[in-house]
Amino acid sequence: MESMYDTVVTVTNIEKYFATVKAVDKLNFSIRKGEVFTLLGPNGAGKTSMVRMLLNIIRPDRGTIQYKIGSNSFPSPSDIGYLPEERGLYQDISVLKTLRYFGIIRGMERKHAEEKAMYWIERLGLKERIHEKIQSLSKGNQQKVQFIASILHAPSFAILDEPFSGLDPINQDLFTQIIRELTGNGTTVLLSAHQMQLVERIADRILLINKGREVLSGTLDQIRRLSDAGTKLTINLDGTVDLSKLSNHPSVQNIESINATNYVIYIKPDTGYGDLLTTLGTHFNVQSIHSGHMSLHDIFIKAIGTHE
Repeated sequence: MESMYDTVVTVTNIEKYFATVKAVDKLNFSIRKGEVFTLLGPNGAGKTSMVRMLLNIIRPDRGTIQYKIGSNSFPSPSDIGYLPEERGLYQDISVLKTLRYFGIIRGMERKHAEEKAMYWIERLGLKERIHEKIQSLSKGNQQKVQFIASILHAPSFAILDEPFSGLDPINQDLFTQIIRELTGNGTTVLLSAHQMQLVERIADRILLINKGREVLSGTLDQIRRLSDAGTKLTINLDGTVDLSKLSNHPSVQNIESINATNYVIYIKPDTGYGDLLTTLGTHFNVQSIHSGHMSLHDIFIKAIGTHE
């Protein structure tokens, strides 16, 4: 019996050129059954090119992509779901007809497609919009329809490119719940997103790329260790502040000023900060202090800056 850690996609030494630009440069990674594998990187890092190669829209110039989904060398339309970053909906067709159509072209019977569409329409709060044309919907509701279209047929592998785009915090939270439900039912998810706080909550493993190359990869804890991401202190200080008393402290890696009274102190990895707290209490009027791990956002900025 297949375990959730069986590899369903293996990417080996992939390279892709566009004219003189090397968009993807010797990338290697694998994606396991039932996980959320997240592809991160700044604009122009090569994420879209990699996704399009996974979908067989474009072909790699070198390297291989191997699937263990379905019986063919490449998954069938019923095996794969794709939510593109760009809008891919017919604007003058109603919500229900749109979803029924996408279900049918992915191998679903008409009645089954309509039943599943109605389930997801109600789940995502679109019941009163089922007969409205796509063009009349808000950006967020169009994103809901596009998301439903990508998972309606319960694919084995779902590629979700910026699924949280245009959504308010409540619907972002709903989408993260649904994505977790999908993986719990055996769907493997490749996620590309810029909302770092959501990625932190949902990603099982992360691949950070820049200029087509791997920068960091692994679980969030592994990435923290690889990037030497220590603890950070968020502090609120009252009165005149002389940062030299802090910046010269042996435990301090960096200090970021948020405004005139709020600062973030980044602690060096594997370094205690008890003495630093004593320094803060002795020389500063501390109004509040909060400690925590460096966020994925912090790691992203640091790692990409170093790679650049």
